[in-house]
Amino acid sequence: MARLKKAERAVYIRRRLGEIFPNPEIPLEHRDPYTLLVAVLLSAQCTDRKVNEVTPSLFALADTPAAMAQLPVERIREIIRPCGLSPQKAKALNGLSKIRLAEHNSEVPRSFEALEALPGVGHKTASVVMAQAFGVPAFPVDTHIHRLARRWKLSSGRNVVQTERDLKRIFPQDVWNPLHLQIILYGRAFCTARSCDGTICEICRTIRGL
Repeated sequence: MARLKKAERAVYIRRRLGEIFPNPEIPLEHRDPYTLLVAVLLSAQCTDRKVNEVTPSLFALADTPAAMAQLPVERIREIIRPCGLSPQKAKALNGLSKIRLAEHNSEVPRSFEALEALPGVGHKTASVVMAQAFGVPAFPVDTHIHRLARRWKLSSGRNVVQTERDLKRIFPQDVWNPLHLQIILYGRAFCTARSCDGTICEICRTIRGL
């Protein structure tokens, strides 16, 4: 039997992920675009669980740009230390909050360009905020998505930039926002780097047989 083409595998993957995670939600706890931006920035090289343990203490002191801009960098660093990279992240949080006060009327920018111009905000962070805070189609690629896209033969990209480009070509724009969350959730629950070698979890087994 002829193996399915990439587009046909993509249809199966999209359908199955929709059945497993019909209403995916971003696992980072937040209340508004600003607290989401802070949480996503803190999640770099850190687990969402750890971020969710840290942000209540941080947001109790500073959950607005004005409050964060007034909080000393050393105090921010002390609170967020468990998230790792605390010197850089503390400086970025204080800096981007001051910029928002000065240039964006305390609002989170609603464009990729403006977000990526903020301290500590890269393309992936900007993509998450645009997708989850403002509903703008985006396909943030983290290590889970990068790994699974290769395992599922949806991309041969050597880096997340190429993988993002490939996935955007394969899947329709209107499913990007929920789909990137579904892939992350599936990777964490069923197809981690250690628990599956591309032959064990349900989707990997099925893909090998298609």
